[in-house]
Amino acid sequence: MNSQRPAALSHDDDTSTHKHDFNAKKRSLSKLAAITSIILGTAFGNVAQAKTVSVTSPDKQIVISIFDDNGQPEYKVEFHGKEVISDSRLGLVFQSLGEFSKGFTIEQSKTNNTKNRWQQPWGEQEWIEDNYNQTNITLSNGKYKFKLHFKAFDDGIGFRYELPKQAELSQLTITNELTEFSVPQPEKAQAWWIPARGWNRYEYLYSNSALDKVTNVHTPFTFRLDSGVHMSIHEAALVDYASMTLNQRRSGKLKADLTPWSDGSLVKTQAGFFTPWRTIQISDDAAGLLNSHLILNLNEPNKLGDVSWVEPGKYVGIWWGMHLNENTWGSGDKHGATTSETKRYMDFAANNGFGGVLVEGWNLGWDGSWFHNGDVFSFTQPYPDFNLDAVSHYGNQKGVKLIGHHETSGSVTNYRNQMQDAYDLYQQHGVSQIKTGYVADGGDIKRIDENGITRHEWHDGQFMANEYLFSVQEAAKRQLSINTHEPIKDTGLRRTYPNWIAREGARGQEFNAWGTPPNNPSHTTTLAYTRMLSGPMDFTPGIFDLAPKGLDAVNRVQTTLTKQLALYVVLYSPIQMAADLPRNYLERQDAFQFIKDVPTDWHKSIALAGEVGEYVVFARQERAGKSDGKDWYLGAITDDIAREIDVKLDFLTQGVSYEAQIYRDGKDANWQNNPYDYVIETKRVDSADILTLKLASSGGTAIRFKAVD
Repeated sequence: MNSQRPAALSHDDDTSTHKHDFNAKKRSLSKLAAITSIILGTAFGNVAQAKTVSVTSPDKQIVISIFDDNGQPEYKVEFHGKEVISDSRLGLVFQSLGEFSKGFTIEQSKTNNTKNRWQQPWGEQEWIEDNYNQTNITLSNGKYKFKLHFKAFDDGIGFRYELPKQAELSQLTITNELTEFSVPQPEKAQAWWIPARGWNRYEYLYSNSALDKVTNVHTPFTFRLDSGVHMSIHEAALVDYASMTLNQRRSGKLKADLTPWSDGSLVKTQAGFFTPWRTIQISDDAAGLLNSHLILNLNEPNKLGDVSWVEPGKYVGIWWGMHLNENTWGSGDKHGATTSETKRYMDFAANNGFGGVLVEGWNLGWDGSWFHNGDVFSFTQPYPDFNLDAVSHYGNQKGVKLIGHHETSGSVTNYRNQMQDAYDLYQQHGVSQIKTGYVADGGDIKRIDENGITRHEWHDGQFMANEYLFSVQEAAKRQLSINTHEPIKDTGLRRTYPNWIAREGARGQEFNAWGTPPNNPSHTTTLAYTRMLSGPMDFTPGIFDLAPKGLDAVNRVQTTLTKQLALYVVLYSPIQMAADLPRNYLERQDAFQFIKDVPTDWHKSIALAGEVGEYVVFARQERAGKSDGKDWYLGAITDDIAREIDVKLDFLTQGVSYEAQIYRDGKDANWQNNPYDYVIETKRVDSADILTLKLASSGGTAIRFKAVD
């Protein structure tokens, strides 16, 4: 587990795995000295002194080594005995104290291991295995101390910094984080990425390039080494700290690049703080990344207590019509959020088993240049043609809840000033979920400081990290769940605050209505291995009128119809929207049946196969509750390449027979000129069977496995 174990020495001394023989030999001598020190320390009952500390994953396939050979803390990571992260620097820089790295050496270390299992109140997996080995390292320069905490799981690693309270340390400003992730042979590694701190938030199409070609990138940052090992760098438990992006300054050296405040500082804090966990998910193949629960496991347990009031489910909404310009958010003849239109949607929801109706544009402020001036919004005053009392009462009679909506246009001070009254109003009318929006260009979140001066911040800086969490905490006091759009990236805080039920944080369905360009066929097959590694996304799938302006139009959905169905299984969210207009579902009720059937809360989820950007196959078992929990669902999607995939059904419960209700592409289907060619068929199957899935260009297959005995 660490340098106290001679077995780790023999493994790490195999210099055939190192490119730099000199450094390897130097480290071997350091380890020998460390072990000698450990033996002497143990004999006298002291805490071990060490220059190199190693910690190994429970399955012993991942080995982390932390060392101070160069008079500063560094680390490396091995997987199956080969380096996947080479020697990488660690440390922080403070405005008043300077660098906490050079001159700091390992003073002591303590190790432990944990084997645990915990239950999600809702989620893609009901029970999560939480098994890891950990080392806690204290570093000192003779005057100050700081700590490093490393955890090794079978699916990756996490590490974070701690600056304990100590004499003469109080208020602090971090001006740099020195953390590095050194990737071997970057020119041979393939990466999938979006740019950090551009004009947009995270709403980009993903680029695919050699890793040495990337510059500044958002996380999760996913890449494949030349060996075939798949990895993703991200962070967990982002609380009261700036979001970490990555900057490649020298080839293969990815450095932490924290999102700054408007005054240029990175993090304003005080002694006694912990940073978020820096995470590296590691897998032999692409599907292994999808089966990782590393991010969740590095977050604190639920702080809210009983959260039975947080309700996963499906909804419809007064939303898509605005994107198609059939309706408007603002007032007028085409106003979408009217009392009568909301009641019509509630009727449709009740008739088809949906629990909620999202209504956007009900509150004053949508007229005029709201995008450029979010201060115009009122979050308690409706337009005259929307009666909140009448709508709420009608929904209660139908068993359908109103889903609230607050668009801030990035004017967060205006929103905070009204937040408590707005949340109280929703609580009084039986609303249990709110979609919040922060539409604003990157770096243009508007806040008013304590002196009344307007400041502009990034969506993912420390200020906004705290602002988003504040809204979630205030909502929890009123048993409200939050679905954040234009959010800060997900870092697993849904474990700690289960009412943070979903986020956007990527290019969603709406870009197909007006985006330039719209989402391409590989977008969702890339999202699964990138954005989705961080947590649920409110992508809003289920468009049935794939080309409302014609098949030759630029703005259209570049998928087949059955790929839209499969997205409900592939792109996880506990709240899934049937995003299209009701009339389009009524025209294809046979295919609509799958959307009505598919759950949003799962007992078990298994990624069966896939390659980043190419295809994904997911199987999920429903959670017992409203249903008996016996049925399984499968979703498979592909990029613009048509393909056949053989899928073993050994995930099904042995000894149980299932009716496979299959929604698949027809033989002539393709997204470009024949997206509506689909077949619905049934087969009797069990866990010994193999299904061959035939996916059209940008096509998909969706299957319900209904237990029959």
